[in-house]
Amino acid sequence: MENWILILGMLAITFATRYSLFAFPDLRFPPLVRQGLHYVPTAVLTAIVVPGMFLPDGQHWALNLDNAYLLAGLATIAIAALTRHLLATIGGGLLVFFLLRWALGQLPI
Repeated sequence: MENWILILGMLAITFATRYSLFAFPDLRFPPLVRQGLHYVPTAVLTAIVVPGMFLPDGQHWALNLDNAYLLAGLATIAIAALTRHLLATIGGGLLVFFLLRWALGQLPI
């Protein structure tokens, strides 16, 4: 029963936050809030990606040179900073990641 209450609560909160933008189309945020919302995508992406780089197994820190996730992540950051091109960043990051996994003998094949 507690699971259903939790699911219904999450449904209500998600629906309310998303519907509010349609229910109040003339809603304008103050400049400080708009400035803060500008950083939300970066913060969310960082919160998703960084734990995978530093804790690839989900339990232990992997701060060594055989961590392909960390090395490829750092290379991807460098590619993004140098090129400022989304497709080059994604393609280059994937290429570096798979080449590192191959070089380190971590591919499952």
